[in-house]
Amino acid sequence: MTCNDLDHLKQAAALRAVDYVHDGMIVGLGTGSTAKHMVIALGEKVRTGMRLRGVPTSAETAALAKQAGIPLIDTANRWEIDVAIDGADQVDPGFNLIKGGGGALLKEKIVAASAKQFIVMVDHTKQVPVLGGSFPLPIEVIPFGWGSTAREIEALTKSRVVLRERNGVPFRTEAGNLILDAHIDRIDRPGELETALNLIPGVVETGLFVGRTNILIVGTPQGVHTFDVPRK
Repeated sequence: MTCNDLDHLKQAAALRAVDYVHDGMIVGLGTGSTAKHMVIALGEKVRTGMRLRGVPTSAETAALAKQAGIPLIDTANRWEIDVAIDGADQVDPGFNLIKGGGGALLKEKIVAASAKQFIVMVDHTKQVPVLGGSFPLPIEVIPFGWGSTAREIEALTKSRVVLRERNGVPFRTEAGNLILDAHIDRIDRPGELETALNLIPGVVETGLFVGRTNILIVGTPQGVHTFDVPRK
């Protein structure tokens, strides 16, 4: 399957996701290639008269939303988000996610946690039997003592932890933090791992999104499939 084919599946999932957005809503706007299609589609709704406001999860998404004509809320204020829509790097059968490939995991999790409903849209290649393996787990850490933090993460996960770089220099998040990518063979208990990682001093947040998904939308060659996640 070509990149263009996958992009078409991402777009199809995004178009299905925006069907859940209604007039007057405050919408959490995710970051990434699938989220771009969602933001563009929401812009079309705004141009045809729908009233909505967005909470962007990155500067990139904020710029795209402004270009699309979506009014944005001041992110320094308290908000009540009706629905947050975002992509994922991996989804397991329990609807748990790995996110953070683009480095926006902290804002993405804040927005997802603040939303009444969290909708995840992916192409079918993101579905995996177990998290980990082919995709590393991003972990946002403060710069101070990051090497020691990495050592603690390696000891906990029994994995190889790599400082993320871009163009030969350490990648910085919009909050000024670093990203450590943990190459874990399999994450059988994502909830327990998320809790344990967050107890390590220096860890700001992890790319594990456990028990947060309300609706999963998957673009496949056979069509778009929607899964309503049972509430526990």
